[in-house]
Amino acid sequence: MRRALRLALLTLALPVLYLLASVLLPLIPGPGPDLSGPPAHTIGLLQGPIHTDILFPLTPETRARFAFAEAAGVPLSQPEADWLLLGWGSAAFYTTAGTYADITAGAVLTAATGDDAVIRLDALGPLPPLENLRFLRLSEAQFQALLAQATAALASETKLNHPGFTGTDAFFPAHGHFSALRTCNVWLGETLRAAGIRFGLWTPANWSVTLALDYLTGQSG
Repeated sequence: MRRALRLALLTLALPVLYLLASVLLPLIPGPGPDLSGPPAHTIGLLQGPIHTDILFPLTPETRARFAFAEAAGVPLSQPEADWLLLGWGSAAFYTTAGTYADITAGAVLTAATGDDAVIRLDALGPLPPLENLRFLRLSEAQFQALLAQATAALASETKLNHPGFTGTDAFFPAHGHFSALRTCNVWLGETLRAAGIRFGLWTPANWSVTLALDYLTGQSG
């Protein structure tokens, strides 16, 4: 009886501890190199209800680096394309469907317990003012490191057999493993910190990303 009670208490305590960690750890800066310097580039962070994408400006350099995506149907060279959207996430969860309402319980369970990772790329035009869009100013060294981290996350430049969400996007196999402890937003934090950007130690949820942005980066718009 006591063993069952301890197990029940532990089962109840784990979600509470996870929630507390998702609020407190984003406020603690994680380790990363010092790549500071004068601002040279602007990137965007586009937050959805549960996921955050990186937006790279579509310069000749970024178009060349992601040229493989053009062959996969992502129209990076179109004159109206200003930004490259890049997101990392669970293969089962991320590619389930185009809306959150279509995501199955099985996909959620697979993502939480461990799943292969994928990267989604898309081309976006001019961005209107949005409450869920943040911009960060990076030094040349930070920007180059972030580009290197993002491309290193790709496991293959051959797109997956998935129709995508917008008609201009594509999914690609990615390195890493997705789980409840290493979510898409945790990967985002790891990637930003590796590029010398001050960010939270562990950012599993979207509110974790918001906290890190508000209290550590010093850049909100």
